Amino acid sequence: MQTITIKDGKEKQLLRHHPWVFSGAIDSVLNKEETGVAKTVTQEGSFIAWGWYDPTSHIPLRLLSWNEKETIDERWWAKTITSSVLRRSAFFSDKATPTTTFRIIFGEADMLPGLVADVYGTLIRIVISARVAWDHKDIIVATLDKLLQPAMIIVTTDSAFCAIEHLSETVLFYQDGAYFTPSKKLDAIRFREDGLLYEVIPGKGQKSGFYCDQRDNRKAIEPYCKDATVLDGCSYTGAFTLHALKAGAKWVDLIDSSAVALKQSLAHVHINQEAGSIPAESRDRVNIIKADIFRQMRLIEANKYDVMILDPPKLAQTKAQAESASKAYKDLNRLAMEKIKDGGIIATFSCSGAISSEMLRTILAWSAQDAKVEIQILKTLGQAEDHPIRISFPESEYLNGFLIRVIR
Repeated sequence: MQTITIKDGKEKQLLRHHPWVFSGAIDSVLNKEETGVAKTVTQEGSFIAWGWYDPTSHIPLRLLSWNEKETIDERWWAKTITSSVLRRSAFFSDKATPTTTFRIIFGEADMLPGLVADVYGTLIRIVISARVAWDHKDIIVATLDKLLQPAMIIVTTDSAFCAIEHLSETVLFYQDGAYFTPSKKLDAIRFREDGLLYEVIPGKGQKSGFYCDQRDNRKAIEPYCKDATVLDGCSYTGAFTLHALKAGAKWVDLIDSSAVALKQSLAHVHINQEAGSIPAESRDRVNIIKADIFRQMRLIEANKYDVMILDPPKLAQTKAQAESASKAYKDLNRLAMEKIKDGGIIATFSCSGAISSEMLRTILAWSAQDAKVEIQILKTLGQAEDHPIRISFPESEYLNGFLIRVIR
């Protein structure tokens, strides 16, 4: 077993249960080539936490437990995974629930580094972004399979982290107690969120295939969409659009750079129209536009939209990119404020962890000043409750947003 000594002064954040230890905080490692469980101690030799040391990871030491009596083995992984799932028991309690998609593991926020798992009806999708989770993928899969008995489990590595974690971009399929290679295209899995129907094709789609972190925010726009003309910017597969139509929007323009996503958004409109979960003839009130949102915002007609939804992809992967991302967010929101109707509503978001809620609020103030408008904040928006924010790990708060009114 490894023993890792932390540099004097670098232990304070770790004692407050922050789980990441970068190489600059490490004073000495008993065996620099040995991957595995590591006892982490102060300069005086006092116990800090048990961690997992991997010299090839961009975060070489990830802390797992601050209980010195704990044993970090497969039983610890199974217990911690089970606890994470049970914390979401409310999502499983009502068989008639209008929602059958939610996150059951949220990485370090659930004390499980580099690991995310989502439920989509009968499917579990696991996304791995750290070598420690990859090394334990078999116990992760076996535990979730035993707990929930899904029809299928899919394990993917997160392409955004593969290079720095020295992982290959991989998709694994698991069913009936074994991994397998599909012999044909798999059928779509259908699931519900707030009574609306969605589909994902196993193994396809961005990240987890569907963004359930926006669940509460999609509902938040509904009161403003009745009889409204709506712009759904960076619409992906149209979840905000479905809520706008459900609320009675008279017209929705969807903008996305992915033709595949836009095609799926139309499929979602058809599915829900047929099911009666959105008004009849909703398809006749929807238009898709394949375009870059930053270019398209310069081309759209002024005073056309009552409601705009701006949900761009992550623009800052790291803190070093925060400044350039701030300029992009400011540009996008300024254009929206200039183009929207007087009194119009904008739901604007950042999923860049490097852009805090306070920073986004400041960006909106700059945007309003340049657009020569006043704005009122109606609601502060964030990630849904199945994406909890661990107070000792502020990086777990990544989705920030505001519902604002624009006044000329």
